[in-house]
Amino acid sequence: MLDKTVSSLLNSQINKEFYSAYLYLDFASYYGGKGLKGFASWYKIQAQEERDHALLFMQYLQNNSEKVVLEAIDKPDTDFSDLIGPLKAGLEHEEYVTGLIHAIYDVAFSVKDFRTMQFLEWFIKEQGEEETNANDNISKMELFGSDPKGLYMLDNELATRVYAPPSLVL
Repeated sequence: MLDKTVSSLLNSQINKEFYSAYLYLDFASYYGGKGLKGFASWYKIQAQEERDHALLFMQYLQNNSEKVVLEAIDKPDTDFSDLIGPLKAGLEHEEYVTGLIHAIYDVAFSVKDFRTMQFLEWFIKEQGEEETNANDNISKMELFGSDPKGLYMLDNELATRVYAPPSLVL
């Protein structure tokens, strides 16, 4: 049986992950409206990834005989004036999620919940990758985004991303 605080934080994280998916669908819609199909595709895949993260948290709670509580998902509050805006907002959001994961880990550590700590280690590594990808996309946009040919090539590069579901075994 999980510590009640750990369980509550894990349940809350489900909502945060679903919100992340919602946010990235909003980014995809923004880029799709600008004719940048590669950027839109990249964020649609990012949304799938976040949804799967939520499902992993749900499964972990269920595997530990804990009740899953689904809450309302907030509407993303985004308004971008340039093409780099969603990329920067994405990095900021990933840093926020990293902080959430670290907070859960910290509580699990304080109550010696080693199983949850082990479960969260995959997410800690994943968040490092998420932040790196977000930083890389910002750097590429800063380097090439102001040139139409560079933006075209970057859009084509982002369109090559394929979805690979997480292979975390619970």
